[in-house]
Amino acid sequence: MRYLPLTDADRSAMLARIGAASIDDLFVDVPEAARLAGPIAGLPAHASELAVERHMSRLAKRNLSAGEAPFFLGCGAYRHHVPASVDHLIQRGEFLTSYTPYQPEIAQGTLQALFEFQTQVARLFGCDVANASMYDGSTACWEAITMARRVTKRAKAILSAGLHPHYVSLAKTMARFTGDRLDIAIPDLTPGAPGDDMARLLAAIDGETSCVVVQNPNILGHVADLSELAARCHEKGALLVAVVTEPVALGAIRSPGEMGADIVVGEGQSIGVGLNFGGPYVGLFACAEKHVRQMPGRLAGVTADADGQRGFVLTLSTREQHIRREKATSNICTNAGLCALAFSVHLTLLGETGLRRLAELNHAGAVAAAERLAQVPGVELVNGAFFNEFTLKLPREARPVVRSLADKGILGGVSLGRLYPGETSLAGGLVVAVTETASAEDVETLAQALEAEIAA
Repeated sequence: MRYLPLTDADRSAMLARIGAASIDDLFVDVPEAARLAGPIAGLPAHASELAVERHMSRLAKRNLSAGEAPFFLGCGAYRHHVPASVDHLIQRGEFLTSYTPYQPEIAQGTLQALFEFQTQVARLFGCDVANASMYDGSTACWEAITMARRVTKRAKAILSAGLHPHYVSLAKTMARFTGDRLDIAIPDLTPGAPGDDMARLLAAIDGETSCVVVQNPNILGHVADLSELAARCHEKGALLVAVVTEPVALGAIRSPGEMGADIVVGEGQSIGVGLNFGGPYVGLFACAEKHVRQMPGRLAGVTADADGQRGFVLTLSTREQHIRREKATSNICTNAGLCALAFSVHLTLLGETGLRRLAELNHAGAVAAAERLAQVPGVELVNGAFFNEFTLKLPREARPVVRSLADKGILGGVSLGRLYPGETSLAGGLVVAVTETASAEDVETLAQALEAEIAA
């Protein structure tokens, strides 16, 4: 039975209300060349379920899975070992059926899980309070910029050169509609350079600045002390927004909150959530308590009922499903409930000691890999301090090198030329991530293959 709820009269009434003559008028902004004029070439009009399954399996086999090859990709999405117990626990029926707490009083289990998740994120980021999660790291970053505008009543955001370019791209897109002014730069590939252009950031802060957004570790893997930057921001009445795309790093380095950040956001994928071809992921958002009423999304809290029994409640829910749209702190945010649960379960299994040990394994492996790869003739190590990700400067463009390595069954890193198309100064950059899943043999395989590629 087809689901056709609208009559021709219904459609005509809606078109008349918005001033469109026909359905086609709704697509005038889509170029004619981009519109589908008929069925997609190569796809049959119909096929049996078994035939579709076989066809999709053949397509899937064309992929090179992360677990099938030496894997050194990072730049915001990291391969870590996720215990089987995480997947087992989050697939319990209680979690899979509890979508979101629209009726919080009867969703006590969901609210408790969110409350514990918030507590973990707040402690990890060194902040007073965290929300119940967001879509992903990039949207959380933009939400921080708009929150800073609400707090400071200013509209100039200074973005570090080391901020992930996809996060920058999203901010540029959204700023077109909000009027926020963005001060943007690109990273410096000079070996030994600070990478985060700290001098530029410190000099650019003025009385019109709402916030400075800095990623730590940054897109090149550089690790920085944000304390001086935080002090300068506060001196000028601006906020410091810190971005963390690899939360495992916080098992080894000081949290952004400890260094003075007012808002800390990030991507939680590397704890509990697989790579999943880029999603779904889970955005993390935390801040100082004095700014909590300007924080987007949901906040689960704990209280006591009339009988003195502990109960969980939605303390804040300033989004358009709960209040009038014009009063919402955000109209694009939600909480990624199941991914947040996976994050929380994995972090609980690790505990503080386990997280620190995991961080140590990552850092030690990355140091060993950086030392070995820097021995390849013509290759320079850009970084000074780093966690589990670093940047190499190759003597030629990195993109074809990455493709050639992939053809040989080695996922050797992310080329900066792909992240920054058209920026010739970054074309030779190769960002290499080393987690606990990369063995010494994998590193040696990459080193030998890289040496052969450069010598070719």
